[in-house]
Amino acid sequence: MADQQSPRRSLFTRLSQATAHWAGKPQTFFVALSVIVIWAASGPVFGFNDTWQLVINTSTTIVTFLMVFIIQNSQNRDTAAMQIKLDELLSKIEGAREELMDLEELDEEAIESIRREFEKRAEKARSS
Repeated sequence: MADQQSPRRSLFTRLSQATAHWAGKPQTFFVALSVIVIWAASGPVFGFNDTWQLVINTSTTIVTFLMVFIIQNSQNRDTAAMQIKLDELLSKIEGAREELMDLEELDEEAIESIRREFEKRAEKARSS
């Protein structure tokens, strides 16, 4: 690739990438599992009261809420990167229909029409 310096990533991008990377590790699962086990084991100490339940409910709700945005950001980046790579391949393959490069920008009806066209081509190829 040409000598391109990657632009400085925003704080949110760096944070979300690091969090997504960390959240995807097996160790993170075991830390979360340990927290749940410790919380459950502490139930008798606190008499399984409402505050004891509220602690885990609130904690898991906050983590889940924040992770939705982290995961969505990660998926958006991955999808955009994959789309750029596919567009690059389309632009380099001789005979490829370059008008398909911005297919994701078309409305549902146009995409469905193109999908039907490819289904017909596939059916024709199978019957040959």
